[in-house]
Amino acid sequence: MKRLYLMRHAKSDWDAPANDDHERPLTPRGVRAAKLMGRLLAAAGQAPDAVVASSAVRARTTVELMAAAGGWTCPVRVTRSLYESGPESALAEIRKQPDDAVSLLVAGHEPTWSALVEALCGGRVRMVTGALARIDFAVDRWADVEPGGGWLVWLAPPKLLQAAEPKGTDER
Repeated sequence: MKRLYLMRHAKSDWDAPANDDHERPLTPRGVRAAKLMGRLLAAAGQAPDAVVASSAVRARTTVELMAAAGGWTCPVRVTRSLYESGPESALAEIRKQPDDAVSLLVAGHEPTWSALVEALCGGRVRMVTGALARIDFAVDRWADVEPGGGWLVWLAPPKLLQAAEPKGTDER
């Protein structure tokens, strides 16, 4: 059994003085959402065994904040291959992951993430900024992950969780 978490980067700052799209940072709201999602996985006992993130600043920062807030100690790999990628190339990246990782978190961008969830599970999905989806596969190797072979266990947008979070916990 393999467990895949697809994380769309948290809210980015379109007004920030970035040189290009790749360098765009997170907003304060995005920082809070990333920390919240990291704590969610840790509290649920579902911290990933490995992480792969897009090299874009907003995706890298999302993963760094998630790991710090959740206390994860897993390896994190950053790759340009997930920036401006399509579902096929994102799936190719997933299939290359080492099989000793039972759970894998991959952080990237739209519209790829919605299309990838749809391809892997079927149905229609919209991955809003900061959303986290868990998809399970009845396979032993990441190389065996196929379109249509997964089932969506849950999809959590940060706004849903922020509404339930006790006040004063978003700054941890």
